[in-house]
Amino acid sequence: MFRYLLHHQHEAQECGVAFAAFKGRKSVLRRQEALASCAFGGHAIWWVVEAPSERQALELLPFYLAERATATRVSPVEIP
Repeated sequence: MFRYLLHHQHEAQECGVAFAAFKGRKSVLRRQEALASCAFGGHAIWWVVEAPSERQALELLPFYLAERATATRVSPVEIP
């Protein structure tokens, strides 16, 4: 398993759709905490997930979010 940072960006008028996309879909990300900048005008959401591949990491998101998201492989690093 690898760790990925999922990044989804949307427009201000799409906030409701972005959050509603999880309704009716089983996802390990549903009802879990994510980081979001919507309340501050940034309109982006980030998740840290574990998955075997970038494609499988994106599949954790509903299609509406996944098609507008990126998955970047990341790992912890100690800052000196």
